[in-house]
Amino acid sequence: MTTQTFTLPDVGEGLTEAELVTWKVAPGDAVAINDVICEIETAKSLVELPSPHAGTVGELLVAEGVTIEVGAPIITFVTDAAPRPAAAPAPAAKEEGGGSVLVGYGTGGDVTSRRKRPAQRQVRSSVGVIAKPPIRKLARDLDVDLTEVTATGADGEVTRDDVVQHASQASVFRNISTPEWGAVREETVPVPARPGSDPERSESIPVKGVRKATSSAMVRSAYSAPHVTVWKEIDATRTMELVKRLKASPDFADIKVSPLLIMARAVIWAARRTPMVNAAWVDTGDGAEIVLRHYVNLGIAAATPRGLLVPNIKDAQDLGLRDLASALNRLTLTAREGKATPADQQGGTITITNIGVFGMDAGTPIINPGEAGIVAMGTISQKPWVVDGEVRPRWVTTVSGSFDHRVVDGDGMSRFLADVASILEEPALLVD
Repeated sequence: MTTQTFTLPDVGEGLTEAELVTWKVAPGDAVAINDVICEIETAKSLVELPSPHAGTVGELLVAEGVTIEVGAPIITFVTDAAPRPAAAPAPAAKEEGGGSVLVGYGTGGDVTSRRKRPAQRQVRSSVGVIAKPPIRKLARDLDVDLTEVTATGADGEVTRDDVVQHASQASVFRNISTPEWGAVREETVPVPARPGSDPERSESIPVKGVRKATSSAMVRSAYSAPHVTVWKEIDATRTMELVKRLKASPDFADIKVSPLLIMARAVIWAARRTPMVNAAWVDTGDGAEIVLRHYVNLGIAAATPRGLLVPNIKDAQDLGLRDLASALNRLTLTAREGKATPADQQGGTITITNIGVFGMDAGTPIINPGEAGIVAMGTISQKPWVVDGEVRPRWVTTVSGSFDHRVVDGDGMSRFLADVASILEEPALLVD
């Protein structure tokens, strides 16, 4: 028998540290190669670490919630170093679609069963419940017992909506909404005072994970790029009418359609006419240069239970309306389930943030680092509007845009925003 120490690997993201979120094993558990041993959270992604050894878990060297550097020891395994008698061939490893594994570990094969964890762990058992790892994590975040959730998915699988509905009914986690515009809202629930003690006047929340990455990026952007914001109120009635028609169309029967789709198409079209909003300011050491990009990697700011994420749709300019709708659906679902990878969030060229989902009319969004422009879409609500000399009820929204004044001048951003407005007012111009 020999003891093997496993250190935190470089997961291929160019990062130097990660938070150990959850242990999936306990001392004494039997594990096979590629069994998931823990979840770690990097700057923006939740990653499952597979075991590089087959044997028995020895010691967990890092507590949950601790941030550690790459190369630090996290767990030990007790393995049998002596040759084993010949045995029947192991089952061939099967590829599992959608799962990501660390470089060098290969795809997950058949997983051997583990013995029950020691009782002192005091964990709730959800064995027998069919739910994907992101759904299990969401349940943990909302303090939901999966064994009590009514499953509505195929073959009895617990879905994200099942967990959210159960949490809402239990009054544990309120105000997660998935309205038409494809975002999630999270509102902090006050923590009750400890029994027998007076409520504390304040508490400290460690800054780590997504919050740490977001704060660093926003400060860097705010203090390096001179921000200027402009906005315009728009009659979006025809956008709302188009969305209604698309929802009724058989071509979009299996796709969620929202005003965000028309907004995305408008931004892509307008960026082509004013390419500087899709450019980037780059410091070269000897000076600076503006990189003009002839493609659009469209970022969509998504508020998730883990924090703000900005994944982007690669080469969005090449997508038709239906394909763009599908890409938006996949993007928001991936972000909400915690599956957005660093690659999903890198390389963006311009971003849309949908503040209307929070009931806000307008705002001054901060530019995503590496980009020169960001557009905010406010809530769409009925207001009195003058049409052909008469006051009529119309669906009205406000679109605002912030830009890096080193790259874009006021007239350029104004033309860009006017183009976005023209499409929202008459979206039929871009339907293919």
